[in-house]
Amino acid sequence: MAKNQKKENPVPEDVHSGDENAPEQEAPEIEETPDIQEPQQEKPQKDQGQLLAEAADKYLRLAAEYDNYRKRTAKEKDAAWTEAKAQTVAAFLPVFDNLERALKQDTADEAYKKGVELTMKGLQDALTGLGVEMIRALGETFDPNRHNAVMHCDDPESGESTIVEVFQQGFICGDKVIRFSMVKVAN
Repeated sequence: MAKNQKKENPVPEDVHSGDENAPEQEAPEIEETPDIQEPQQEKPQKDQGQLLAEAADKYLRLAAEYDNYRKRTAKEKDAAWTEAKAQTVAAFLPVFDNLERALKQDTADEAYKKGVELTMKGLQDALTGLGVEMIRALGETFDPNRHNAVMHCDDPESGESTIVEVFQQGFICGDKVIRFSMVKVAN
């Protein structure tokens, strides 16, 4: 320590200065006051059975949440796949319609007719491979969930609400209708 710095000492200097044989004086004791704390209410201790029951309940809830999450994401994934497939197939349906119209036309060139038939067969096979089916319409009972009635007629030979003509073929993939069948219905 430097000479000009004074050493802090709780004991007065006159006690140490001077005579070594003088009785030593002790520094006055400082009483420490205990921290004042508010009385705390004791929380009831949970026994092992309660803790185990709470942990089991939390575990069951977490397991149920995870199971619901897993099912929901699987359902969303399937729906997204079906929707993407439906949009892709819908883009090819005008090609199907054009090939169908070409097949209805008379032609003298058998090679041309055979080429259109093979192309149509290839497109139908590709659609079937994707899980896409044509909606049955001709002769079936009208179903507003699958058919779009654009015309109606009075036909005593056909039953009520029977489809008598198909203007445009409809398609379905699983439970999702890609395109409704455009039909004429007998009343």
